[in-house]
Formats: sequence, C-alpha cells, structure tokens
Amino acid sequence: MSENTPQTAQHDSKPPLLWLQTILFSSTFLIAAIGVPWYGLTHGFTAAGWIAFVLVLGANGMSITAGYHRLWAHNAYKAHWSLRLFFALFGAAATQNSILIWASGHRRHHRHVDDVEHDPYSAKRGLWFSHIGWMLRDYPASSEDFSNARDLQRDKIVMWQHRNYLALVVIMNFAPTLALGFATGNMLEHVLLAGVLRLVVSHHTTFFINSLAHYWGRRPYTDENTARDNDLLALFTYGEGYHNYHHIFQNDYRNGIRWWHYDPTKWLIKSASWLGLTWDLKQVPDFKIQRAVLTMQFKRTEQALRKRVVEAPHLKEFLEQEYQQFRQTLADWNTVSQQWMDAKRATLTAQKNALQQNLHEHKEQLQHNLAEAWEHATLRSRFKELEYALKMQRKRLQLLSAQMA
Repeated sequence: MSENTPQTAQHDSKPPLLWLQTILFSSTFLIAAIGVPWYGLTHGFTAAGWIAFVLVLGANGMSITAGYHRLWAHNAYKAHWSLRLFFALFGAAATQNSILIWASGHRRHHRHVDDVEHDPYSAKRGLWFSHIGWMLRDYPASSEDFSNARDLQRDKIVMWQHRNYLALVVIMNFAPTLALGFATGNMLEHVLLAGVLRLVVSHHTTFFINSLAHYWGRRPYTDENTARDNDLLALFTYGEGYHNYHHIFQNDYRNGIRWWHYDPTKWLIKSASWLGLTWDLKQVPDFKIQRAVLTMQFKRTEQALRKRVVEAPHLKEFLEQEYQQFRQTLADWNTVSQQWMDAKRATLTAQKNALQQNLHEHKEQLQHNLAEAWEHATLRSRFKELEYALKMQRKRLQLLSAQMA
C-alpha cells in the first residue's frame, strides 16, 4: 500500500485534462490524416479546392504572425482599424484563442522564457509539451492573467473579438467553407481542404515555433535562451523561423532582417505601410544587431581557443586585442549616442523658445542652433564609422575561426 502511495500522489498532482481542446486537436487531425487522403484517392481534388486552401490558410497564418504576434503581442508597428479587423476575424478562424489571451500568454513566454514554472510553453519541459501538451491540461502557467496587457484591454477591436470569440470562431470557420462549397458545388472538398486540413496546418505551423524553433537551428545572436534561427521553419511559418533574433529583439517588426530572409510577414507589414495601412514600424539599429553577433562570436572563439591555448598563444593575444577594440567601439558608440541626444534636446529647446516668443525674431537663432546640432552630429557619419568597425571585426573573427577549424 505504502509503495503505491507516491505514484498515486504523483498521478493526482497532474493538472486535469482539458477535454474541449483535446477533442478539437485530435478529431481535426484524424479527419485530416484519414479523410483528406481518402477523398483525394476516391474523388480527386480540384485546382479551385487547393487554391481556396492556400488563400484561407494564408489569411489565417498572416493574421496570427502579423496580427496576434507582431502587432498585438509586441507592438512592433501600428495598423489601420480595417487591417486590425481583418486580423481579428481571420485570427479567430485560426482557433488559437482570442487576441487578448494569446498575446498576454506570449508576453509571459518572452518574460519567463525557459522557466518551467512561469513560461506557459517552456521548451525545457520537452518537445511534446512545448508543441501541444501545454494546451491539453490546465497548467498554472497557462492561466489567464491580463496584468501585462492593459494596452490591449483599451483596444476596442481586441476586446470586441475577446467578448465574441466563440461566435467568431464558428462563423469564420464555417462561413468561408460553406460559401466556397455552394459556389463550386464541391462541398465536401472544401470542408476537407479549406476547413479541416487548413485548420490543422494552421495550428501546427504556429506550434512549430513554440517547439522546434527552440530545439533545432542556429543561435547567432544569443545563447541566453533556447530559441533558434531556422531557415526551413521560416518557410512554413510565414517568416517566424528566425526565432533566435526575435527573442533578443522582440519589438522589431522583422524576424528575417536580411533582404534574402524569407519573411512574408515582414513584406506584408512593409507593403501595407506604402498604402498607409501600417506605420511606426520598429526596427532595431544595425549597430545593436552587430553587437549581439560579435558578442556571440567572441564567446565561441574564446571557448574554441581554450582547447588550443598551448598550441597557439598568439591567437589568444589577437583575440584579447580584438576584444579590447570591441569594448572601445561600444564605449565610443555610447558617447556619440549621448552627444546626439544632447544636440537633439538643444534643438527642441530652441524650437520651444522660438514658439513661445516671437518666431520671426528668433528665426536666425533657431537656424544657427539647428546647424550647430547637425554639425555636432557629424555624429551621423560617426555612427556609420562605428557600425563599419564592428563589421570589420566580424570578418576578422570569422577568419580566426577558420584558422582554428
């Protein structure tokens, strides 16, 4: 009897199963895995069926990545009400909870990343848990707490969607599918493709970021958490696969920062800005990105050098010199940044004084102050010089790493 007690206690301590989520995920997966191949083999799918699948899936996926994630969870940009409404409707169709619940949980994930007690989908608890297991039981870390989402509670579209979430889920999952079915006469085809398969793919592409993107890939910017950059995952997740970058620079509207990075979410947000639908796009200065990359390169080069210090003491000396130069560049950057802020403050003060008094009388003084501020920020060219210095250091460290390989 006493031998079984610990096992019983351990079993009883497991959070209760959430039956609605369990039934939803398992039933839709089984229908997609069995029903879709059966229909394809016995009846065949039309081109219209696959086009509808791709379009509805894309609307769902982009509503999560550009809307739920980058707009609402991270405030990476601002958007027109019409675009926000689109994201709210098709985000509900993705059936991943309301914006308010999704975004507040995601903010907790970033704040407590990898903490098994407080991160709702901590990768430290295993691949299954971080992928889907965290949603199947009533874990304390997943409990609703909107104390970190006061801004979202002031958003009328967010709160409208939150209050009417279940109704919107039903409408946005059935209305497009039924409309497509009636229009083409292939009801079952659209139910299987644009309905069930679309929902399953939409679910698991998002879940891949919580799971695989914390297990598989590179860590070029930080090793302080488990998040990875993975180009293959980016192909399936609308650009969300550059997850190591995202976890260190979460407020950047981009995840893929280079022009060749596959990040359709970034392209959508940028394109919308040309139409006036998005604005205030936040972008991390290149210097900060270079600083993060160099910090990681120094760390890895030093680790590799420890094994070879007897063989190559000159390499250690070279690395120390490079590191001192790196620290000096950072110090120079801080100095120039402070000078830039001082010049900006001086300009704003002059403008304020000119407005408070007679504008024409002080116009000459204002122009002088503006010219002086701009001269001080030859500062701009100095910023560029420091960015270039970091890029050159990156190349030298890459050559050093190649020598040690």
